[in-house]
Amino acid sequence: MQKKLLTLAVAGALGVPGMALAQTGVEVYGTINMSFGNVKYSGATAGTPSVSKWDVANNASNYGVRGRENLGGGLTGWYQIEQNAPMERSSNVAITPASRNSAVGMQGGFGNIFMGQWTTPWADLDSLWSVGTAGGWGPVTSIIGRRETTGTAPNPNCANTLPVPAAGAAVCDAVEAGGGVGHPFWRRLSNAVFYQSPVTGGMQFKLAYQTNEGKAITASTTSANPSMWSASAQWAGMGGAARIGVAIDRHKEFTILGGTDSGYAVKGGWNFGVADIGLALERNTYKQATSGDATVSQYGLAVAVPIGGNFIRGSYAKATDIKNVGGEQGAKMYNVGYEHRFSKRTQVGFGYAKIINEAGGAFIWSGLPSDATGVNNAGLAGQDVATFFVNMITRF
Repeated sequence: MQKKLLTLAVAGALGVPGMALAQTGVEVYGTINMSFGNVKYSGATAGTPSVSKWDVANNASNYGVRGRENLGGGLTGWYQIEQNAPMERSSNVAITPASRNSAVGMQGGFGNIFMGQWTTPWADLDSLWSVGTAGGWGPVTSIIGRRETTGTAPNPNCANTLPVPAAGAAVCDAVEAGGGVGHPFWRRLSNAVFYQSPVTGGMQFKLAYQTNEGKAITASTTSANPSMWSASAQWAGMGGAARIGVAIDRHKEFTILGGTDSGYAVKGGWNFGVADIGLALERNTYKQATSGDATVSQYGLAVAVPIGGNFIRGSYAKATDIKNVGGEQGAKMYNVGYEHRFSKRTQVGFGYAKIINEAGGAFIWSGLPSDATGVNNAGLAGQDVATFFVNMITRF
């Protein structure tokens, strides 16, 4: 009854008659993931002092609507619209409709094909290995898949060169102007079409292509023709105990004109019963106008130890310096925590996590409070960050 009422409420909010939506099987769903704890920032390379403060944090809480319709002939039509749910008084996260996985598609014996905005096949592989995080403070939200400075994806028709655009050059994205590298490999593709094969013998293939809708032409020449694709193959077997996946990405003209950034990832794990182990390796190559390719690596280890229906979880991850850029931009991260499950929907936990940045590294978890300036929460070069927390997750 409660879910039906929620469905009608969402239908009203969308301006669509509730009865019409109910006929296509609309489902309201979501995840509320919140933490309370202490966050400590060390002093940054530029001299920003240390600070310790308490915070209630929103760890990617979200809600959405989705539905499926039997079209006959073995075909199923489906859709999903999902957005962030900022559960704290914060300017970090805006409520933007369809800001998360949102698409319309068709599924059948051929697989699943859809279009819209969705996580990349590259990022989907994280589910194979990231078993070591309690709450939201882990490697997948800080180092693995997060090599680039986050923020709005750069406009390829601006001067997004490494490490910082030339003085006076056109810059459409302030994050890139601060030294971000390339288009983030972990980010959802938008303006994109996706294909997922059927699972056969535990094997599945995924492919995604982001169109070149950002193509621009001047009076005499093409200034940029950006597009990207992401592909993966993954396998699970032995009752799900063994799993492994590989991914390849190519991002055309998102860093410099005429250049294609690329990367590969290998991620997987094995559940031994007494412990579930996950491993990850990523390698990224970004094009530069001079000084050769900028290459980086990230790797991680995760472990989950069951205790009844509960878990002890821990992770370690490392990011290397950026080759051919200069300076020390690497970082290390570790976390450990305990998770108690009351049901399939509700769990609580507690833990400790820390990121240790090198002098030029600026890795951070998204959603943290501001540092000593009271303004910045995007990470400062050389600034370490640590948190101990209690966490609650519920799903509906």
